Amino acid sequence: MAEPKHLYRVTYVNRDKVYELYCEKVYSADMWGFVVLEGFVFGSKTDVLIDPAEEKLKQQFDGVERSFVPLQAIIQVDQVEKRGTPRISDAKGTVTAFPTLMGKEP
Repeated sequence: MAEPKHLYRVTYVNRDKVYELYCEKVYSADMWGFVVLEGFVFGSKTDVLIDPAEEKLKQQFDGVERSFVPLQAIIQVDQVEKRGTPRISDAKGTVTAFPTLMGKEP
């Protein structure tokens, strides 16, 4: 009996941008302090309307089997029933990675 596939919406900070992606697997990496995103889900080529922002993300993650995201960069992980539109937006306001190193320059 096959396991049902789950779908997760993952929101995280990468540099000065907020990424919102959909993937089939999210789990702790063997590498301490990282979360693994696997099985990225994007719209199909048969969709009538193609979102240019989603196409950019699709190209950016083309050929990526899994992505290792630092735990402190994760904002939120939601298990969802339907895929929304993946996107990248500017980090505005109080969106920061947690925890931060106070008084340290990167």
